[in-house]
Amino acid sequence: MGWFYLLVAAIFEVGWPFGLKMAALGNSKIFWIIFAIIAMTLSGVFLFFAQKTIPVGTAYAVWTGIGAACTFAIGVLIFHDTFSLMRALGVILILFGVALLKIGH
Repeated sequence: MGWFYLLVAAIFEVGWPFGLKMAALGNSKIFWIIFAIIAMTLSGVFLFFAQKTIPVGTAYAVWTGIGAACTFAIGVLIFHDTFSLMRALGVILILFGVALLKIGH
């Protein structure tokens, strides 16, 4: 169950930078700031539950790794952030690191 909680935490981890970016673009600022705060809170709550059965170092690295990779993808696909092979390689390396942490658990 801990890995499920960690996945949910990582999904909510993506919500807060998305919400802050939407607020920065001027689209219903208050709504998106509240959205970001709720996503941040839920991310932390689910990370707390995940750490009951997953070592803290593993949980934190997986949480931030998935969050970073998904936020990168959202940035490129939705907000048209710059895509380059070097940036993509960086995300791939993060995902390999996350996979190794899961395998090594």
